[in-house]
Amino acid sequence: MSATETSKPNPVDVHVGSRVRLRRTLLGMTQGKLGDAVKLTFQQIQKYERGANRIGSSRLYQFSQILDVPVSFFFDDMPGDVATGAIIDPESNPALSEENQFARRETLELVRAYYAIESPAVRKRVFELVKVVAGLSAEEDIADS
Repeated sequence: MSATETSKPNPVDVHVGSRVRLRRTLLGMTQGKLGDAVKLTFQQIQKYERGANRIGSSRLYQFSQILDVPVSFFFDDMPGDVATGAIIDPESNPALSEENQFARRETLELVRAYYAIESPAVRKRVFELVKVVAGLSAEEDIADS
């Protein structure tokens, strides 16, 4: 194995880290707050979430307790290529690009904000508004092409 291959994160570590980030974001928790809960810096949490550092079993158990999910949550939805140990190259995998990660985060934050709306009637109006705006946006895209 070359030095380049060994410097890439293990695909399982990347997947587990992305599941930590997913759950943390859904809860509206910052990296700093999660770090404080396990006595780590937010930079260490960043490394875990990117898969740059492997999360040990005791730390994973801590995360499961703090994020209120079973340990198995971190392994849910693992793609077959990850389970087989294929090396993940973010540059060649568009699903892992920074832009895609931003869109995913934005989506999670939007869903969290949507469900924070207490009034079901207002929530329904926001939902309808988003569908109309999305429709208008799609029409503009078609007209531009």
